[in-house]
Amino acid sequence: MGKFDMISIGDAVLDTFLKVRDVILVPSREEHNAMLCLPYADKIPVESFEQKPAGNAANNAIGLSRFGLKTAFYSVVGNDDSGKKIIAAVKKEKVSPAYLRVEKGATTNYTVVINYNGERTQLIYRLDRSYKLPKLAKSKWVYYTAVGKNHVNLEREIVDYVKKTGARLAFNPGAYQLDRGARALKKVLRVTSVLFVNKEEAYKLVGRGGIKYLLRGLCALGPETVIVTDGSRGAYASDCKEHYKMGVFKIKVVEMTGAGDAFATGVIAALHCGKKIDVALRWGTANSTSVISYIGPQEGLLDKAGIQKMLKKYTKVKPKKM
Repeated sequence: MGKFDMISIGDAVLDTFLKVRDVILVPSREEHNAMLCLPYADKIPVESFEQKPAGNAANNAIGLSRFGLKTAFYSVVGNDDSGKKIIAAVKKEKVSPAYLRVEKGATTNYTVVINYNGERTQLIYRLDRSYKLPKLAKSKWVYYTAVGKNHVNLEREIVDYVKKTGARLAFNPGAYQLDRGARALKKVLRVTSVLFVNKEEAYKLVGRGGIKYLLRGLCALGPETVIVTDGSRGAYASDCKEHYKMGVFKIKVVEMTGAGDAFATGVIAALHCGKKIDVALRWGTANSTSVISYIGPQEGLLDKAGIQKMLKKYTKVKPKKM
């Protein structure tokens, strides 16, 4: 088996998207977190219904494949219809399924995404998986992202692989990884080339504070480069020397699922091509801007020509040093 540019590692999922209208938003004391309320014991009309294979690692592998990189995808799926749909989608996008494991008698992970006014609320069903990293071919990059709670041995195997092969590790932790805390994640963080977290996730790792505090705190954990996304406010990055703030490309939002994955994918594509972090931030912004113009996390993923076209359209939006 030949070398890969990227091996993406994480849980696969089948997403069902429901667009609703007759709901109520109730303010909450939590930052960025109002409450979505539906009438109890009632029938709620749904304006549209779509199903799409997804998952952070799948989104990344497919996005980079469209960009022209040779990618593979490790995950565990059930031998049900959902699992078959995910495998078919991966193959269609020219992502190698060599490391996809089918668990007999198991159900594939499933998410219901409620789309209201362009923002999404997710109902998540996840199984407890038993992960075992297969023998991987050499890869220039590894993308390690959201997995279930039984992932500690898998993480140890990823760290060993990175140390042995010299692959660059992009780490976008999910809920179960973040729940373990920064101290428990120190071995993987110390071999991470690029860390992707949103602002709330950064709080979990280093505590609350201003953006420079977050960037410096995350750098102190060991990654070479850290990126903190902040929704409609854009993103912040640091190569642990210089700090940058990146704005957003103004566009009508259709649905937000996959924006973070698309951003990370664009950044990695730029770094893979030898671009510096300031340019990579624009590539990531271009990719995420396209994705939120569609329903689902993959339809809007751009190829290289698409990213260049988007960058020309928004020439004035560039990162600034902080």
